[in-house]
Amino acid sequence: QVKLVESGGGLVQAGDSLRLSCLASGRNFNTNSMGWFRRAPGKEREFVGSINWRGTSTYYGASVEGRFTISRDNEKNTMYLQMDSLRPEDTAIYYCAAARHMETTPNPTNYNFWGQGTQVTVSS
Repeated sequence: QVKLVESGGGLVQAGDSLRLSCLASGRNFNTNSMGWFRRAPGKEREFVGSINWRGTSTYYGASVEGRFTISRDNEKNTMYLQMDSLRPEDTAIYYCAAARHMETTPNPTNYNFWGQGTQVTVSS
């Protein structure tokens, strides 16, 4: 069974940092790009960022550009989201996903495997 499991969420204060992890099991995603999305209460799902299959190229949403960093360790089948300078508006459930393609993509329809999400809450 293919699973993506996020971890590392929690409650932090504005300005703090947090690192999320996404562990894939059941198959190898070393030839797939992967991404992070989030959904805040009452809002649409938002693209956070994506990383290509080799980890050499990333693409971020405008609201997190310069504050968040995506990386991956293909030997560990794990992707990471380093979140710095967190703001209350970053509060959301964060989801990792694996895409059908090798290169970065912000389009959620290009992702066919999704995790269950992890809650990140940033207090002011």
